[in-house]
Amino acid sequence: MYIHLGNEISISDREIIGIFDIENTSISKDTRNYLKQATDDHRVVNVSLEMPKSFVVCTTKSGSEKTFISQISVSTLRKRAGIKL
Repeated sequence: MYIHLGNEISISDREIIGIFDIENTSISKDTRNYLKQATDDHRVVNVSLEMPKSFVVCTTKSGSEKTFISQISVSTLRKRAGIKL
């Protein structure tokens, strides 16, 4: 199944490592460092022109990581992916 992240970007649910709330997790220094390093390494795709609400860490077919920043809330993305808490 494919999950729509915004702005015509969709990813396979098999590629998802994690879906995170950007506001709550970016309080952590480790998360800020991760996002900065991923940005510096050109592994971040911003699919939102609006205020970001979440980020999704994925694997690519080559085995590397890619992070998508989305304006869609974590709860909506989890519903789309069929993830129950």
